[in-house]
Amino acid sequence: MILLPAIDMKDGKCVRLKKGEFSTVSQVADSAISTALAFAQAGAKWIHMVDLDGARGGVRINSPDVNEVIQNSGLSVELGGGIKTQGDVDMVAASGVTRLVIGSAAVANPEVVDYALERYGNRVAVGIDCLDGRVRTAGWEQDSGLSGLDLARQMEGKGVKTLVFTDIATDGMLSGPSFGQLAALQKVVKCDIIASGGVTTLEDVRRLRDMGLYGAIIGKAYYAGTIDLAEAIREAGPQQ
Repeated sequence: MILLPAIDMKDGKCVRLKKGEFSTVSQVADSAISTALAFAQAGAKWIHMVDLDGARGGVRINSPDVNEVIQNSGLSVELGGGIKTQGDVDMVAASGVTRLVIGSAAVANPEVVDYALERYGNRVAVGIDCLDGRVRTAGWEQDSGLSGLDLARQMEGKGVKTLVFTDIATDGMLSGPSFGQLAALQKVVKCDIIASGGVTTLEDVRRLRDMGLYGAIIGKAYYAGTIDLAEAIREAGPQQ
């Protein structure tokens, strides 16, 4: 299982939120590139980055920091946040990210997913962000009325191979992942699944690994010191 330590960017700063609520924002690191280099030193091969300003308002003020990580960290970059149009897809793909994550547009403008898949194939993932099983969009601030499992089926039907599943209730809370929801997702799709939200301990990593998940994102736990990234990577197994 690959581990993707995370950096969320807002106003050019590395931050974390609780349950995706912007009122809870706190800075957790001095710079994206220094944090990314620390991830690499611990043995990570991937990094998950989120452009929170892009997700909320479509403004890409964090692009310089993201681009520096792409160019200088040696890590494969997975980027989400604000990829809403065909133009956004092309711009993010051209920046050199290894994988781009389409979130809200998968619900609001599913043709953007079709376009991305046609142009970039397996470099495309879809983020499914749920609260109480229902998909949230627009930086997690709007209820789409659609169930996460239904969206997963729709995306697999389009040809999406990778899903990033977040249970918003666990995000940034150091409460453990939503194993039940992840298991339910595994039953309805054959996509590679990346778990996001709540990964807190080495035991969480072992359990996700043993479930056969493709990947897991580590965010708050790294910054809070509840998990040693190098140890977690050893538990997860060979990184790709």
